[in-house]
Amino acid sequence: MVRYFINRIIMIIPIIIGVTIFIFLLLSIAPGDPARIVLGSNATEEQLDMWREQNGLKDPLPIQYLRYMSNAVRGDFGISYATRQSVNLMIGSRVGNTLFLALTSMAFTIIVALFIGIGMALKQNSFFDNFMRVLTVIFTAMPQFWMALVMILLFTVNLGWLPSSGLGTFKQAIMPILCLAFGGITHCARTGRASIIEVLSKDYIRTARAKGLRNSDIIRRHVLKNAMLPMVSVYGRIISTCFGGSVVLESVFGITGIGTMLTQALGQKDTPAIMGSVIISACVITIVSLLTDLAYSFVDPRIRSKFVSYRRKAKAVTAND
Repeated sequence: MVRYFINRIIMIIPIIIGVTIFIFLLLSIAPGDPARIVLGSNATEEQLDMWREQNGLKDPLPIQYLRYMSNAVRGDFGISYATRQSVNLMIGSRVGNTLFLALTSMAFTIIVALFIGIGMALKQNSFFDNFMRVLTVIFTAMPQFWMALVMILLFTVNLGWLPSSGLGTFKQAIMPILCLAFGGITHCARTGRASIIEVLSKDYIRTARAKGLRNSDIIRRHVLKNAMLPMVSVYGRIISTCFGGSVVLESVFGITGIGTMLTQALGQKDTPAIMGSVIISACVITIVSLLTDLAYSFVDPRIRSKFVSYRRKAKAVTAND
């Protein structure tokens, strides 16, 4: 198990390298001159050349990439072209809002989707089940930014109940969290329903009912435990989606986070700020993927048994030698 964990951590390294190379190449061929964007249209060619020289943009592209990554490995994401501030400080002042939005919406998604999925499965083909299936399809088809605009129009402009920007108070956090969670709730609820219905049809569930076990005990001890494997996979993807979806919603709701920083940096072709935001996002998403894989071993004993059997085989081979 430890070896598997170490191998998965090592696999994060080429993923991060591949993402950074891809983004760096895209920025290099994207239209726009950072020097012209920062200094303005009135800057002379001498001023532009001096700015490029100071920021190392006249070096070959591989040299620029290696120089940036050597600093990034040491924890230095450089200086923003546009603001002349340390990218580390910019990320540090914003990442808290992004993580709060992503983690809160993730927790809300998991809890609500689990209860809805259980209710739909236990009341299969009832009015509640059919109504929720239609509702989940509708919400799945709605883009997050469109839902955010509709909620602002309804709850802020028309009703005046909730503020349309910020994340500092409970009221300010309601709409961003709901918008980010709705898509995940619908997807997770439908997956949970299908998984629980499949488990409910197994012979050991009928045996448990024949023994006189209560429905709540059957759900808690047998159904959820065996239905969690496909649900864990979906939850892992939804967590990554929550972090990535905050990029758009932060701009819509005026939240100071990694998303708004990345959006502004893209408009200014601010390479250090863009690369820093992408690296942080890629690290979070790959770590979530790692935790999802590790969660399989706790949910499914068969996965743990593979590692035990490999260890026993290795000991047997060593003993025979």
